[in-house]
Amino acid sequence: MRVAGGSGRARGRLGGAAARAGAAVEVLVLPLVVAGVLGTAGVASFGGAGGGRGSWWRRGDAVRADARGARDAAQEAFYELDSTQRDVRLAVETVRASEDGAAVRQALADFQQVTERVDQVTVNYLAALDAQDLDAEELESGAATRARRRLEDVTGQLGSAKTDLEGFLQRLQPVLQRAESQLMQVAPAVEKAKRALLAATTALDAVRAAGLKADDLAAQLAELAPELTRLNEGASKHGVAPTLKRAQDVARRAEAVAASAGQLPERAGEIDRRVASLRTRIQALETKSGTVEPALSELRRRFSAACWQDLGRVSEQVAEAVRASQQKLAEAARARDEQRWADATGAIGTVRALLETADGSVAAVNERLRQLNEVEHDPTKEIERTRFALRDAQRLAMAGRQAPDPRHAGPLDAAVGRLDQAVAALEAAGRHPDYWHFLTELAAVRATAAQVVSLIRGDLGTGHH
Repeated sequence: MRVAGGSGRARGRLGGAAARAGAAVEVLVLPLVVAGVLGTAGVASFGGAGGGRGSWWRRGDAVRADARGARDAAQEAFYELDSTQRDVRLAVETVRASEDGAAVRQALADFQQVTERVDQVTVNYLAALDAQDLDAEELESGAATRARRRLEDVTGQLGSAKTDLEGFLQRLQPVLQRAESQLMQVAPAVEKAKRALLAATTALDAVRAAGLKADDLAAQLAELAPELTRLNEGASKHGVAPTLKRAQDVARRAEAVAASAGQLPERAGEIDRRVASLRTRIQALETKSGTVEPALSELRRRFSAACWQDLGRVSEQVAEAVRASQQKLAEAARARDEQRWADATGAIGTVRALLETADGSVAAVNERLRQLNEVEHDPTKEIERTRFALRDAQRLAMAGRQAPDPRHAGPLDAAVGRLDQAVAALEAAGRHPDYWHFLTELAAVRATAAQVVSLIRGDLGTGHH
């Protein structure tokens, strides 16, 4: 759009005027030399003869000088308009690249209207510039005057168009500032994404060097390669907002890959430790299971069937738990070697559950024998222990009262009756009493007492008396 000296016609006239000026210099050389020879009188005579014509000539020069001044002013106004338009176009392109909202679409529509006017004014300017060759000697004063007026008019048009551009740029400032802010974030965001990708690649290489495949993480990292290509293509192709969002997404995903890769050695080590620990527990269970059958044999020999029949299959159950635990632990080890971490963790959890159940069964057999031995030797200890729990609950129920709360008294009275019945049944059983039923009944009585105590204390805590 920038024009230094008008159209081709205007530039042609400038060249012709220069040629004619050179010829005029050669013609004038001789009269000036002759004037020097003839002296002052000749010069005075020459000037006197053409005095009126010289005055007219000077007036024509002034008119043409004014026209050329108007042309210079128009050219300067055009240059200023062109510079302003370049600034506005750069701002519009910045906005276009960074956003795609209603405000941006309206700004682009407004810019199109302003641009159309600027283009029309430019056409007018070039036409005015080409209308007359202001450097031509034969240019008449009237033509020079008309050219000056036309150029002055187009100078005003250029200034008005520049004002329109400046006003548009001022209205664009809020959107432009937001766009520039986004644009300033792009380079750091892209750089962060690239650093994250490099860190993820380095972490993955370290994992592989440690003998871990991490194929799933390698696949996740490979998915980011096309995104890196788009980031390298830049915001000029994909837009500022999409590029910024892409960079942030790539950084987040790459950081997740790097974090997971960094955790893999620790995860593998933790699974190794758990496998070793569970293997030791299985061995310990095998050792403890050797106590089950002797304890069951003694229970069968000394106590009635009701005291031990619920434990009759413990030996088989423990043996099956050991076999199942060994199989699952082998599965966990294979899954760890193949880096199927979820499968390894699941198998380990199954082994732990099997061992806890089996350990509980072994402990139940031995604890049953201990309890039955104690109650057979002296049942009064269990009876006194239970009576003490009931009396303690009764004292608390009567604290600060003339009569107990029925909610407390009812369960306690029933528990006292249940204790008396259990004691009576034990005394009437003869040689082989059901000590286990006796123990479970007294345990139930103590549980009732504990529940009543909790209820009373809860009432005290909430202010109910």
